Amino acid sequence: MSIQIAIDGPAGAGKSTIAKILAKEKNFIYLDTGAMYRGFGLYAIRKGVSFEGWDETNADERLGGILDDFTMNIEYRDGSQHVVVNGEDVTDMIRTPEVSLAASKVAVVPAVRLKLVELQRKIAADNNVVMDGRDIGSYVLPGATVKIFLTASAEARAQRRYIELQEKGQTDVTYEEVLEDMKFRDKNDSSRKFAPLTCAEDAIKVDTTECTLEESINRIKEVVESKLC
Repeated sequence: MSIQIAIDGPAGAGKSTIAKILAKEKNFIYLDTGAMYRGFGLYAIRKGVSFEGWDETNADERLGGILDDFTMNIEYRDGSQHVVVNGEDVTDMIRTPEVSLAASKVAVVPAVRLKLVELQRKIAADNNVVMDGRDIGSYVLPGATVKIFLTASAEARAQRRYIELQEKGQTDVTYEEVLEDMKFRDKNDSSRKFAPLTCAEDAIKVDTTECTLEESINRIKEVVESKLC
């Protein structure tokens, strides 16, 4: 039986960074579910869908219509996850604010979530995994071996994401824009009707607002080892 480590939490809490490190150390597969929704968000944008002033009315029908031609593969190269949409590796194209907004919008659409969750569960059933997202422990993998809810203040998370974007050369994005986007996504993720962002009852909550990356990693490792021993 596979071991499943679920790390949930809001955007920018450090889930992906810590999950990748943990997966590498334990020789588990790391599955970034947020990247999967970003992949579909980018696909929808390219299909002409506008998420500015997005109206959720009939969203299931509208986005479900473009799902027919949508394909996604998750490939692992040198230990890193690559998101391949319709044959194209889009891993380096899905971290912009525009795609972040699209990902948050498409993630609440049942037709989209059901398609991607099916893929996520299959991967987790066949492999030892570390999976991070918004609703892994509460919805995607309710029977996960370890459940962690990782969080931090919106300001701390926005600063981390801003630095990350700057390091990737996206210097046209301001901290204020990132913070506004972060707060919007927090509200949208927590209030969505279908599988909202929530801390599972049996998850261990870890706040990293005042923690360095090393301190956060060590705290998560302690939680995991206590559950697996």
